[in-house]
Amino acid sequence: MTAIDFFSYGAAICMIFGYVPQALTTIRTRDTDGIAMTTFVMMGLGSAFFVVLGFLTHVWALWVTNIITLVCSVIIFGIKIYNDHFSSKAKSKKRQKNK
Repeated sequence: MTAIDFFSYGAAICMIFGYVPQALTTIRTRDTDGIAMTTFVMMGLGSAFFVVLGFLTHVWALWVTNIITLVCSVIIFGIKIYNDHFSSKAKSKKRQKNK
């Protein structure tokens, strides 16, 4: 195993174990209040670019890892959008009732 292999696998493991628990927690709890939208959009875009880079350079660990992290980002982003949309509707209805 070369140093490049070692660091590639290390990075892949860290990225997956960094994203998957957050995605699973978000799916289970539906709580997205503490999630910064800009952060997940930028990290998702970064993962998308790394997927393309992995395909172009034929580095399978790069594209496999980033497909997993991109899917996690999309799931979290979707739940965040859903929560924010319905949260704003609920606040709007509450204001209308109080008038």
